[in-house]
Amino acid sequence: MNNISVRGMTKKFNDFTLGGVSFDVPAGSVVGFIGENGAGKSTTIKGILGLIAPNGGGAYVFGKPAASLSKEDKNRIGAVLGENCLPENLTLKEVSVVMKHIFTAWQDSAFFAFADRFALPRDKKIREFSRGMQQKAALAVALSHGAELLILDEPTSGLDPVARDEILDILYDFMQDERHSVLISSHIVSDLEKLCDYIVFIHGGKIVFAEEKDSLKEKYALFRGSAEELAALGRNAVAAYMRGDFGMSALVYRGEVPAGTPLERAGIEDIMLYYARGERV
Repeated sequence: MNNISVRGMTKKFNDFTLGGVSFDVPAGSVVGFIGENGAGKSTTIKGILGLIAPNGGGAYVFGKPAASLSKEDKNRIGAVLGENCLPENLTLKEVSVVMKHIFTAWQDSAFFAFADRFALPRDKKIREFSRGMQQKAALAVALSHGAELLILDEPTSGLDPVARDEILDILYDFMQDERHSVLISSHIVSDLEKLCDYIVFIHGGKIVFAEEKDSLKEKYALFRGSAEELAALGRNAVAAYMRGDFGMSALVYRGEVPAGTPLERAGIEDIMLYYARGERV
């Protein structure tokens, strides 16, 4: 079962087009959504949440069109967007009062437990919080109304490594329930490598790949050598390459490279970099 299914979603702006995006977020999984700034991550997430109307295709959440979710369905979704989405003139105590009227399953005790865990003051206005504190407060809200699906757009932006690691621990705890799932976009790819089951890479408004994280690591490797050595691998072996001062480097398909060829491990960030900036054969 998929908690999210995106099918052929398109959205046209004056200077950008989201072109036929399709991928799934299965129940019980964490899906990392990667791509450079302006690639279409936030537009896709807003389409999933029903915050923008696609020009074509669309998203299904819990098997229903995103645009026709009931209040009960929306209560099952926790969202953190890149910008602060909490009222800046309210304190956390006042935020909790507001959320009681928005979410039918709002949990005061859980919210303030997260606030204490994140060392967030209860009587300070949100506008006085740092960006990182605002991110933590938004995540505390998303986790305090019984959500089964988390949709997180850059939730660790502005956080130090210790705070990011703490949030990853919380998401691990959330995923102990096999009905739960997370769609998370982040520029900090190392966080996604620790947490995710699947990686979706979007570039220029189009999906480049949507695959299991472990299969990506098995599928790709890095090659370094001369132009002649790279050419000897054959066109089918090279996904993308870059020219350097001391030779060539390439993202290659392990299964297509001749046995015995020296290769290096390719991380998710390497794969993204070569597809985004590399040249194609």
